[in-house]
Amino acid sequence: MSNPDLYGVLGRFEQASTLIEAVTALRRANYTHLEAFSPHPVKGLSQALGERSRWLTVAALVGALAAAAGTYWMAWYSAVIDYPYVVGGKPLHSWPPFLLLAFVLSILAAVLVALVGMLMGNRLPRPYHPVFNLAMFSRASDDSFFLLVRLEETPEEDVEHLRRRLRDLHALDIQEVPA
Repeated sequence: MSNPDLYGVLGRFEQASTLIEAVTALRRANYTHLEAFSPHPVKGLSQALGERSRWLTVAALVGALAAAAGTYWMAWYSAVIDYPYVVGGKPLHSWPPFLLLAFVLSILAAVLVALVGMLMGNRLPRPYHPVFNLAMFSRASDDSFFLLVRLEETPEEDVEHLRRRLRDLHALDIQEVPA
Protein backbone atom coordinates (compact mmCIF):
# COMPACT_ATOMS: atom_id res chain seq x y z
CA MET A 1 0.00 0.00 0.00
CA SER A 2 1.38 3.36 -0.97
CA ASN A 3 1.69 6.32 1.38
CA PRO A 4 -1.09 8.84 0.56
CA ASP A 5 1.02 11.72 1.95
CA LEU A 6 3.83 11.04 -0.49
CA TYR A 7 3.57 12.01 -4.17
CA GLY A 8 6.90 10.63 -5.30
CA VAL A 9 10.67 10.63 -5.08
CA LEU A 10 12.71 13.26 -6.91
CA GLY A 11 16.33 12.84 -7.95
CA ARG A 12 18.61 15.58 -9.24
CA PHE A 13 21.22 14.82 -11.86
CA GLU A 14 24.07 16.98 -13.04
CA GLN A 15 24.14 15.88 -16.68
CA ALA A 16 21.53 14.99 -19.25
CA SER A 17 23.27 11.73 -20.13
CA THR A 18 22.99 10.44 -16.55
CA LEU A 19 19.31 11.43 -16.52
CA ILE A 20 18.68 9.40 -19.69
CA GLU A 21 20.58 6.44 -18.24
CA ALA A 22 18.51 6.64 -15.05
CA VAL A 23 15.23 6.81 -16.99
CA THR A 24 16.25 3.83 -19.10
CA ALA A 25 17.29 1.78 -16.06
CA LEU A 26 14.12 2.55 -14.11
CA ARG A 27 11.90 1.73 -17.09
CA ARG A 28 13.70 -1.60 -17.39
CA ALA A 29 12.90 -2.15 -13.70
CA ASN A 30 9.17 -1.62 -14.53
CA TYR A 31 8.82 1.87 -13.08
CA THR A 32 6.24 3.45 -15.39
CA HIS A 33 5.23 6.69 -13.66
CA LEU A 34 8.28 8.78 -14.51
CA GLU A 35 8.53 12.50 -15.19
CA ALA A 36 11.71 14.24 -16.29
CA PHE A 37 12.48 17.94 -16.00
CA SER A 38 15.36 19.70 -17.73
CA PRO A 39 16.38 23.32 -18.39
CA HIS A 40 16.50 22.65 -22.15
CA PRO A 41 15.30 19.99 -24.61
CA VAL A 42 17.34 16.80 -24.30
CA LYS A 43 17.71 14.64 -27.37
CA GLY A 44 16.57 11.10 -26.68
CA LEU A 45 14.81 11.84 -23.39
CA SER A 46 11.27 11.50 -24.71
CA GLN A 47 12.21 8.21 -26.37
CA ALA A 48 13.70 7.00 -23.09
CA LEU A 49 10.47 7.94 -21.32
CA GLY A 50 8.57 5.93 -23.93
CA GLU A 51 6.53 8.85 -25.18
CA ARG A 52 5.32 9.01 -28.76
CA SER A 53 3.67 11.89 -30.57
CA ARG A 54 2.24 10.22 -33.66
CA TRP A 55 -1.34 11.23 -32.87
CA LEU A 56 -0.54 14.95 -33.06
CA THR A 57 0.39 14.91 -36.76
CA VAL A 58 -2.69 12.86 -37.59
CA ALA A 59 -4.90 15.21 -35.59
CA ALA A 60 -3.38 18.26 -37.34
CA LEU A 61 -3.98 16.64 -40.73
CA VAL A 62 -7.58 15.78 -39.88
CA GLY A 63 -8.16 19.33 -38.62
CA ALA A 64 -6.66 20.81 -41.79
CA LEU A 65 -8.74 18.59 -44.09
CA ALA A 66 -11.92 19.31 -42.15
CA ALA A 67 -11.27 23.05 -42.26
CA ALA A 68 -10.51 22.95 -45.99
CA ALA A 69 -13.65 20.95 -46.76
CA GLY A 70 -15.82 23.15 -44.54
CA THR A 71 -14.41 26.35 -46.00
CA TYR A 72 -14.85 25.17 -49.58
CA TRP A 73 -18.40 24.03 -48.85
CA MET A 74 -19.28 27.34 -47.17
CA ALA A 75 -17.87 29.39 -50.08
CA TRP A 76 -19.65 27.20 -52.62
CA TYR A 77 -22.95 27.38 -50.71
CA SER A 78 -22.86 31.14 -50.36
CA ALA A 79 -21.90 31.74 -54.03
CA VAL A 80 -24.07 29.10 -55.71
CA ILE A 81 -27.08 28.45 -53.46
CA ASP A 82 -27.58 31.26 -50.99
CA TYR A 83 -26.66 34.32 -53.05
CA PRO A 84 -26.23 33.46 -56.75
CA TYR A 85 -24.84 36.57 -58.39
CA VAL A 86 -23.03 36.49 -61.74
CA VAL A 87 -19.98 38.75 -61.76
CA GLY A 88 -18.17 39.43 -65.04
CA GLY A 89 -19.76 36.49 -66.80
CA LYS A 90 -17.98 33.93 -64.59
CA PRO A 91 -19.81 30.76 -63.61
CA LEU A 92 -21.36 30.63 -60.14
CA HIS A 93 -19.07 27.79 -59.12
CA SER A 94 -15.75 29.44 -59.86
CA TRP A 95 -13.42 27.16 -57.87
CA PRO A 96 -10.01 28.99 -57.94
CA PRO A 97 -10.93 31.63 -55.32
CA PHE A 98 -12.62 28.94 -53.21
CA LEU A 99 -9.40 26.87 -53.16
CA LEU A 100 -7.27 29.80 -52.03
CA LEU A 101 -9.52 30.48 -49.05
CA ALA A 102 -9.75 26.76 -48.22
CA PHE A 103 -5.95 26.39 -48.34
CA VAL A 104 -5.32 29.35 -46.04
CA LEU A 105 -7.88 28.24 -43.47
CA SER A 106 -6.61 24.64 -43.57
CA ILE A 107 -3.12 25.87 -42.61
CA LEU A 108 -4.61 27.94 -39.80
CA ALA A 109 -6.63 24.96 -38.54
CA ALA A 110 -3.57 22.66 -38.65
CA VAL A 111 -1.53 25.12 -36.62
CA LEU A 112 -4.29 25.59 -34.04
CA VAL A 113 -4.88 21.83 -33.66
CA ALA A 114 -1.13 21.24 -33.29
CA LEU A 115 -0.82 24.02 -30.70
CA VAL A 116 -3.77 22.81 -28.62
CA GLY A 117 -2.59 19.19 -28.97
CA MET A 118 0.91 20.12 -27.82
CA LEU A 119 -0.47 21.93 -24.77
CA MET A 120 -2.75 19.01 -23.90
CA GLY A 121 -0.01 16.42 -24.51
CA ASN A 122 2.38 18.27 -22.20
CA ARG A 123 -0.41 18.92 -19.69
CA LEU A 124 0.11 22.67 -19.93
CA PRO A 125 -0.48 25.12 -18.49
CA ARG A 126 0.31 23.59 -15.14
CA PRO A 127 -0.01 26.22 -12.41
CA TYR A 128 0.70 23.70 -9.61
CA HIS A 129 2.77 20.55 -9.31
CA PRO A 130 3.88 18.99 -6.02
CA VAL A 131 7.57 19.33 -6.97
CA PHE A 132 7.17 23.11 -7.02
CA ASN A 133 7.24 22.99 -3.20
CA LEU A 134 10.82 21.69 -3.08
CA ALA A 135 13.57 24.31 -2.88
CA MET A 136 16.02 22.30 -4.98
CA PHE A 137 13.55 22.18 -7.87
CA SER A 138 14.16 25.88 -8.58
CA ARG A 139 17.33 24.72 -10.38
CA ALA A 140 15.20 22.85 -12.96
CA SER A 141 15.15 25.92 -15.17
CA ASP A 142 18.81 26.72 -14.50
CA ASP A 143 21.39 23.94 -14.56
CA SER A 144 20.02 20.67 -13.19
CA PHE A 145 18.09 17.70 -14.50
CA PHE A 146 15.39 16.06 -12.40
CA LEU A 147 13.68 12.72 -12.45
CA LEU A 148 10.44 12.22 -10.55
CA VAL A 149 9.15 8.75 -9.82
CA ARG A 150 5.49 8.95 -8.84
CA LEU A 151 4.46 6.48 -6.17
CA GLU A 152 0.97 5.68 -7.39
CA GLU A 153 1.40 1.93 -7.26
CA THR A 154 4.69 1.58 -5.42
CA PRO A 155 4.55 -0.16 -2.04
CA GLU A 156 5.80 1.90 0.88
CA GLU A 157 8.74 -0.40 1.54
CA ASP A 158 9.93 0.23 -2.01
CA VAL A 159 10.52 3.93 -1.32
CA GLU A 160 13.81 3.22 0.44
CA HIS A 161 14.74 0.80 -2.33
CA LEU A 162 13.93 3.50 -4.88
CA ARG A 163 16.12 6.01 -3.03
CA ARG A 164 19.03 3.54 -3.11
CA ARG A 165 18.37 2.84 -6.77
CA LEU A 166 18.45 6.57 -7.63
CA ARG A 167 21.68 6.94 -5.63
CA ASP A 168 23.19 4.03 -7.62
CA LEU A 169 22.12 5.81 -10.83
CA HIS A 170 24.27 8.83 -9.82
CA ALA A 171 21.53 11.12 -8.51
CA LEU A 172 23.17 13.97 -6.59
CA ASP A 173 20.22 14.89 -4.36
CA ILE A 174 17.21 12.75 -3.59
CA GLN A 175 14.11 14.06 -1.86
CA GLU A 176 10.66 12.75 -1.17
CA VAL A 177 7.89 14.88 -2.68
CA PRO A 178 4.92 15.43 -0.38
CA ALA A 179 1.47 15.20 -1.95
